[in-house]
Amino acid sequence: MISSPDLPTRLETARLYLRPYRAGDGPMYLMVGLRNRAHLARYEAENPLTTLTDTVEAENLIRDFIAEWQKGSAYFWGVFDRQTDDFVAQIYIGLTDRALPAYELGYVVDCEHEGRGYVTEAARAALRFVFEHLRAHRVSLHCDETNVRSARVAERCGFTLEGRIREDKRAPDGGFTDTLCYGLLRREFAAFTSQSSQNSPPPAP
Repeated sequence: MISSPDLPTRLETARLYLRPYRAGDGPMYLMVGLRNRAHLARYEAENPLTTLTDTVEAENLIRDFIAEWQKGSAYFWGVFDRQTDDFVAQIYIGLTDRALPAYELGYVVDCEHEGRGYVTEAARAALRFVFEHLRAHRVSLHCDETNVRSARVAERCGFTLEGRIREDKRAPDGGFTDTLCYGLLRREFAAFTSQSSQNSPPPAP
């Protein structure tokens, strides 16, 4: 599957803009990785962002992201503050079933921008991209049962908790934790978006 050239390459929300990574983003991405290494260690230990050591590695990873986008197999979005251009989060959209089609949503937030609702805001924009432009039938999302912030993002975006995978990860204390499995269907997203729009307060005069 080759990604369509008609896909948008910029998404905007009230406070943020999302864009694909591009050649030359390596130095910026390295700084993000170094700044967030401890922050992401608990839930994102396998994320290559946490293991970058120099700009060459970072730039090569960025080029991998670009190649995945061009193939239509994965879409990595950098999320930035519209006022400052500061990096605030990353959104990942990965193809999981070409026939449905189905995708998986993932995200990480920069340690300096946590707790401000940025990930929920960006995830909702990404879901519109998935359902409207990629024509997805369903989107899945997985998170550790102890990752309360991530679970809340899923719920705020309209996902349904479909089940859990029991004791599939080691916790820092040596115990085990479960993975929560969420799902969102196209019709559910449409209904959720409509309801959210109706419940939104009117714009200020």
